[in-house]
Amino acid sequence: MASRRPGPPRSTNKDRKKLSSIAPGMHWPMRVPGATTVMKALGRFKMSVPDIYHTRLLASLDPLALDKDTPQMPVKQEIMPEEKVWGDHQPLSKIPFKILSGHEHVVSSCHFCVNDTKLLSSSYDRTVKLWDATDGSVIRDFEERPSAPVTECSITADSRRIIAASYDKTVRTWDLETGQLLWRINHDYFIVSCKFSPDGKYVALSSDVDHGICIMDAKNTTILANIKDHHRRSIMACCFDPDSQKLASVSLDRSIKIWDVTSKATLLTITQAHENAISNCCFTFSGHFLCSSSWDKNLKIWNVHTGEFRNRGACVTLMQGHNGCVSSCCFARDNSFLISGGFDKSVAIWDVGEGYRKLSLKGHEDWVMDVAISNNKKWILSASKDRTMRLWNIENIDQVPLVIENKKAMGIRVKQCEGCDRPFSTLESDSALEIVTKCIFCRRDPTDLPAESSSSLDTENDED
Repeated sequence: MASRRPGPPRSTNKDRKKLSSIAPGMHWPMRVPGATTVMKALGRFKMSVPDIYHTRLLASLDPLALDKDTPQMPVKQEIMPEEKVWGDHQPLSKIPFKILSGHEHVVSSCHFCVNDTKLLSSSYDRTVKLWDATDGSVIRDFEERPSAPVTECSITADSRRIIAASYDKTVRTWDLETGQLLWRINHDYFIVSCKFSPDGKYVALSSDVDHGICIMDAKNTTILANIKDHHRRSIMACCFDPDSQKLASVSLDRSIKIWDVTSKATLLTITQAHENAISNCCFTFSGHFLCSSSWDKNLKIWNVHTGEFRNRGACVTLMQGHNGCVSSCCFARDNSFLISGGFDKSVAIWDVGEGYRKLSLKGHEDWVMDVAISNNKKWILSASKDRTMRLWNIENIDQVPLVIENKKAMGIRVKQCEGCDRPFSTLESDSALEIVTKCIFCRRDPTDLPAESSSSLDTENDED
């Protein structure tokens, strides 16, 4: 018996009667002949939805079909991930970095702590945060919070206690490990700067309205000295020397003052140190040199140990590193380089020996408020008005093409210092005039200076 070829079933008399009983225009669940076969075929033909739209779009390009509605292919917006690999957007300078986001307002200060494994920051959002340096996560928000923006925070050398000053005229100290509030004090004026001494014994506060400095006992908050009108105008910043015996302060009046904690007297006053307000200052780890940053776009390094500045002025003037005001500065632990932050949104890395900018780190979207260097010199931390911090990896900075090109252009060679065994840079032209065997700090060490230059500083009184 011959097999029957597959095909649509023939209509019967019953089907014709059903069709005649349905009124015209009415819809009814009709079974499409061979529907199952068609659906199975479509299931095997796996064309994606975008491809189907694309096919329809190509068909609509027929010039004879201009009067037909052209189907619109949905536009898929591809979101490009934010590039977070390189920190400098110049083609020859590639510095890896991490962006730390968590503050809701200006980040006013930043620090490394706990052997460079943790980070500390303060912000105008009234918080002080502790960060994990490895993954960039927030470990703790210190409570109770101030009721106004936090102007600055500081940490002891042993990373046990932190201090923060706020525009609510309060100063708070917490235990870093537990987050417990140790003490809180109120002041009559705004506190713009607060610093722990390296030995953890003292706290220095600089106030805005009375232009004064207050020295307190860090444990029981006893006031040891309260110097009003220490400067003629508001004090911008203050810092202790490594021995915790001297306190440097800088002001809007363009002057630098160094105050002795033991004798409670002003040891040194440098008037008109810059051409504009002085924003910040920092000591080298020997305590012999002080760097000052200014709104005049420059930085200066002063020999404050011998008073040599009286005859020769600043040891080094660092110029053409920023296009705007310089807000902050920080020395590396071995004085091999210096970093600065500016209102031009950049972080500058300086070769101190030759006084030129080694590299500029760009990426922040607003002012750089503060900078810090890790003890191992591998990382730079910058805090910005753009509400973020950036952690820059400068471990291989000398292999960066732009740094190599800058050295070649300057004619710079690297030598080993005979005094401290540290590498330092020297110009090739210097070798024709003299044989330079020591870095700038060892060359200006008090032991190498004449007797009259190495005498102790005379106490200078303020001239009102």
